Amino acid sequence: MPGDLRALVAEDQMLLRVGLVRILEAGGIAVVAAVGAADTLAEALARKDLDIAIVDVRLPPTFTTEGLEAVVRARSSRPGLPVLVLSQYVEPLYARELLASGTGSVGYLLKDRVVDVDGFVAAVRQVASGGTVLDPEVVAGLLSARPLDRLTDREREVLTLMAEGRSNAAIAIRLYVTEKAVDKHINNIFTKLDLPPAPDDNRRVLAVLAWLNAG
Repeated sequence: MPGDLRALVAEDQMLLRVGLVRILEAGGIAVVAAVGAADTLAEALARKDLDIAIVDVRLPPTFTTEGLEAVVRARSSRPGLPVLVLSQYVEPLYARELLASGTGSVGYLLKDRVVDVDGFVAAVRQVASGGTVLDPEVVAGLLSARPLDRLTDREREVLTLMAEGRSNAAIAIRLYVTEKAVDKHINNIFTKLDLPPAPDDNRRVLAVLAWLNAG
């Protein structure tokens, strides 16, 4: 069906692949290719009529990192190509590799999140528009992998929500505090992590993720 976005779907499980296609098309996103293996994915990623790639981390033939490796290569030759990676498990190492470029237009979600159809379609659109979407469990894995001794417990909560792409208003609602309090916590986080403040929400998230990915 016609849509304002054109997507590629790479998923080896046929039922899930068909389901993803139906969800996207019902959400007004045209699916221009749907593949189930790494060799066909590489070819599909070269298409010019592609706005976003939605890719499973593990694809045939070895079911290890074929999907991720294919999109990382594609983004090296086509910087900024929007990519939303789907995974069965929390794998922070893969998330770091995908985020290494720091150019945005990336997402990493657990497959369980697809059951929230509206949320999934919204995540696809956010990534396609240049945003960053990370599964809360992936964020938790990234945070636990880095020493955050300089941050208070509240600042860690705020950092987690920032990395999920939430606005100051959304963080305030989630934590039952004022936006002014959130702004103060964020400024403290930037200071403690030696990150320059940035007014743009996406750049802010990318800066935090860049710090998490460093070292």
